[in-house]
Amino acid sequence: MQEYEINSILEQYDIAVSGTHKTRGAILCDTDKGLLLLKEVVISKTKIPALLELYGSLENHGYMQADFPLKNKEGEYVSLTEDGSRYVVKCWADGRECDIRKTGELLKAAGNLAKLHLLMRGKTEHSAPAAGQMKEEYMRHNRELKKVRKFMRGVSPKGEFEFAFLKYFDGMYQWADTALHVLESSAYDGLYEESIENSHMIHGEYNYHNILMEQLPGTKFLMTTNFERFRRDVQMEDLYYFLRKVLEKQGWKERLGDNMINAYSAIRPISKEETEYLKIRFIYPEKFWKLADSYYRSNKAWISVKSIEKINTAIRQTEEKERFLNNIFSFHL
Repeated sequence: MQEYEINSILEQYDIAVSGTHKTRGAILCDTDKGLLLLKEVVISKTKIPALLELYGSLENHGYMQADFPLKNKEGEYVSLTEDGSRYVVKCWADGRECDIRKTGELLKAAGNLAKLHLLMRGKTEHSAPAAGQMKEEYMRHNRELKKVRKFMRGVSPKGEFEFAFLKYFDGMYQWADTALHVLESSAYDGLYEESIENSHMIHGEYNYHNILMEQLPGTKFLMTTNFERFRRDVQMEDLYYFLRKVLEKQGWKERLGDNMINAYSAIRPISKEETEYLKIRFIYPEKFWKLADSYYRSNKAWISVKSIEKINTAIRQTEEKERFLNNIFSFHL
């Protein structure tokens, strides 16, 4: 984004800007209204009213630790450039991302998610999009895994990525197939229907990148950011995603995972059906599927060293995840 474009957007707001600097996919602005973030709008026009309503609901309930958007001089939340690009200016905090090496911060973030989930419920004027059924998702993923295997069998010469995928495919697919069977005999359908009908919202991308921490005297400030992937869904999806992202980095430490679940449930108790949902989500080899999907959609003539490392890690961590499932959810493959 060019400087003149930045200025053309900021001039639409009743703020005095003293400086700007780039951050991940956005522009940080020092202003007389505090630190603000200028960011391009990446969601559809039809989804914006529901997102704004979600922010308004959080504010009305007294939850002020979010990146609330500001209105421009015209009273609009979305501002346009000459070429029609859409931007928003949001409140921001001079903090850092949640540190996954600090258990205390992770537990606080888990508790924060529980508070959010209690507030992100109930009928709204603008209906948020609904997530698809997990059974359909898993069936599609399983078909895609088989398609990638069929493709790789015909690849010659095979590289490290293909060799690793094919060597461990049967074992990883057993996890995928088991997840689907456990799902089909679970209470998921009722949990999903209740969540959609009663407008249970999820953040959609609740991870340590979107949680800002800041040291203050005697406490730790926390801000939740980037709600753009919000939707109606089983709220355990957020907790599963947060746990998975942390535990993959932490070698599936059982005590850490258990403590994070307890920190959440101390504020928002987890039902038997929701515990079962978490178990099913952990059974499915999502990282393995994601890597296979990314491979199939990429330029297969060159596979990055990073991708090879990731698939080897996903395979190696299966044993650690199995131990986690056994000790936390009493599940045996």
